[in-house]
Amino acid sequence: MPTHVVIGAGPIGSGVATLLADSGDRVRLVTRSGGGPGHPAIERVAADAADAALLTELTRGAATLFHCAAPPYHRWPEQFPPLSAAALTAAERTGARYVLMGNLYGYGPVDGPLTEDLPLAAATRKGRVRARMWQDALAAHAAGRVRATEIRASDFLGRGAGSVYNLLVTAPVLAGEPAAYPADLDAPHAWTYTGDAAATLVAAARTEEAFGRAWHAPSTSHASARELTARLAELTGSPTPRLREMTDEELTTAGHTDPIAAELPEVLYLDRQPLVVDSATTERVLAVKPTPLDQALHDMAEGHQTTP
Repeated sequence: MPTHVVIGAGPIGSGVATLLADSGDRVRLVTRSGGGPGHPAIERVAADAADAALLTELTRGAATLFHCAAPPYHRWPEQFPPLSAAALTAAERTGARYVLMGNLYGYGPVDGPLTEDLPLAAATRKGRVRARMWQDALAAHAAGRVRATEIRASDFLGRGAGSVYNLLVTAPVLAGEPAAYPADLDAPHAWTYTGDAAATLVAAARTEEAFGRAWHAPSTSHASARELTARLAELTGSPTPRLREMTDEELTTAGHTDPIAAELPEVLYLDRQPLVVDSATTERVLAVKPTPLDQALHDMAEGHQTTP
């Protein structure tokens, strides 16, 4: 019965931990608070994962170290590098496989579908942070110091998803209230179900061929924001949605008091043009198929309806 270490207990980390535990493996789930899903096979540990020495001790004997943690969005440039450096160091020192949860920021603007072999050419602050995380891991892999892989996902749908869409649109739509979203509402856009991202991480960890390269989590849909919102309302019996595009001026104003909103302008290129993600290789090699969109939306809606 192998043991794995998972850093982070958001929807992805919790999903990974639960999948592993349900399969009969043991999991050490590391968060600052010691939180996470309750399960007989999950040991929840309160610790600072940016402490490389402490994380190394927690990882000893583990088969895999899953890095699913993320600092507050507006603190990425300051807090992500030491956190990721500690995780990579712990994997190197213990011999654990290193599986990193990534996103699409590292590519920068791209015309056409995103494939995993594209260069990481981001010029934004958060894009460079994400690219460097994988570049450091890949360099360690190439040097034989660790076995590393990265799973890249688009905007998340699902219970507790931390995507801008879920934060700004889901609750107003369910309540029959107007919503504004900073995007081209009619552009095709890749959406990743949190459960599919977790499943891809676990599948990669168990596939020898997965290491030494990155993979795209399958997209549950490439619906536009307008189409997605209409389907969310239809599935939940909510009133016809009143969704409009948030203007740059409104976003700038919001950023004066909301640190997350202040960070969004540099990555709006992902939402202001078609975003198509090719996951054919993942689906073929790792055998992870996308969850139907309706299931992802039901899960996301239930997360809002059950929140006190």
